[in-house]
Amino acid sequence: MTKIPHRIILAEEQMPKQWYNLRADMKSQPDPLLNPATFQPIRTAELYPIFCEKLAEQEMDCTTAYFDIPEPIQEVYRAYRPSPLCRAYALEKHLKTPAKIYFKFEGGNTSGSHKLNSAVAQAYYAKEQGLTALTTETGAGQWGTALAEACAYFGIHLDVFMVKSSYSQKPYRKTIMQTFGATVTASPSDTTKAGRTILSEKPDTTGSLGCAISEAVERAVSTPGCRYVLGSVLNQVLLHQSIIGLECKKAMELLGEYPDIVIGCAGGGSNLGGLIAPFMQDKLLGRANPYFIAVEPASCPSLTRGRYAYDFCDTGKVTPLARMYTLGSGFIPSPNHAGGLRYHGMSPILSKLYHDGYLDEARAEEQSKVFDAAILFAKLETILPAPESAHAIRCAIDEAIKCKETGEAKTILFGLTGTGYFDMAAYASYLEGKMTDSIPSDQDLQAGFDSLPKIPGIQE
Repeated sequence: MTKIPHRIILAEEQMPKQWYNLRADMKSQPDPLLNPATFQPIRTAELYPIFCEKLAEQEMDCTTAYFDIPEPIQEVYRAYRPSPLCRAYALEKHLKTPAKIYFKFEGGNTSGSHKLNSAVAQAYYAKEQGLTALTTETGAGQWGTALAEACAYFGIHLDVFMVKSSYSQKPYRKTIMQTFGATVTASPSDTTKAGRTILSEKPDTTGSLGCAISEAVERAVSTPGCRYVLGSVLNQVLLHQSIIGLECKKAMELLGEYPDIVIGCAGGGSNLGGLIAPFMQDKLLGRANPYFIAVEPASCPSLTRGRYAYDFCDTGKVTPLARMYTLGSGFIPSPNHAGGLRYHGMSPILSKLYHDGYLDEARAEEQSKVFDAAILFAKLETILPAPESAHAIRCAIDEAIKCKETGEAKTILFGLTGTGYFDMAAYASYLEGKMTDSIPSDQDLQAGFDSLPKIPGIQE
């Protein structure tokens, strides 16, 4: 029997030429986006003032299963894709588990994460439409970095509103965005009406992705030739990220493997949705039955403790409303070190799949336990993981230990979404024994739930 290699990287010509749209195979569709002014289902054209037209069309398309990836996007992808599928032999040996552990590593580009997959697409469509500027928000900075790269490549100006706590924790993320030509502002700021309103109500706030989204959208709609783009949550982003799972499935087929368990960290849902896409298709169509686990921070537990409800995607309540698992747009999470997972809501697609039982389980992990796993993984597999990715590592280790206890040789796949080289303040906090775990009380969560909108006839 031929030993499975430590790493398998598809040939360039094997890279997928199409993205896969999960909604096309879902038995029950996510509820429609609602216009924030009328609470009526939003029409595609109503998204044009905010999003690029092609992206708005992708956002609303529930029937097209596969979208061709334009050649200029494929050309950029070839600079860093296909990405490797790795076998975690050292981790398996350390755990003494019969389980086989695989991870899809998305950190092999300058942004250090999977975010570039959608950033390239969104910048390309903006350029194709003739736009000259984009705005966005970023939490930990991976998305802002990726979009700065993509905008530099296509010659588009970028304004980034970075969550204030991450802006302070990760100054070099700001520097690398500026290196690629982006303007970076700590959010909430006094440069927008939304930011000034938030600061007047909570002058000491550490910010949130919801706050930053409000500022970015306001800047976009008030600037000629500019649109807003988002790095997670939206249907279009999960579409672009499906390249992760499509590559992964093809590589596993070459190895004669198929995952019993698929694990991804979950903030807004982009990497998890991308990783599970083709395997979820198998489940939806009855071809296989993999077990899916979403792992989120205990400090921002939208799936595990949130409500399935219509909510605004931003704190300023100017974006369309989505039905999703949410903690309320007014929820401000603690400034923990998993910045990319600090979003109050979950992707409508993933929320629907979870609500209907196709996404099998959600877990919330405390950050100290997550960093236990991150340190162990780094020592054994020689990759320093991003704190976000380490949530999936934590769960994969726990599942592998279960296999040791039961004697089952399950195949476990998780997403290693990025590297932690800009997260050294977090690692220092852990190593110096200063890291604490912040878990919101029911009372804390209730404050967020109280901010959920009342929608006549839909959500009283």
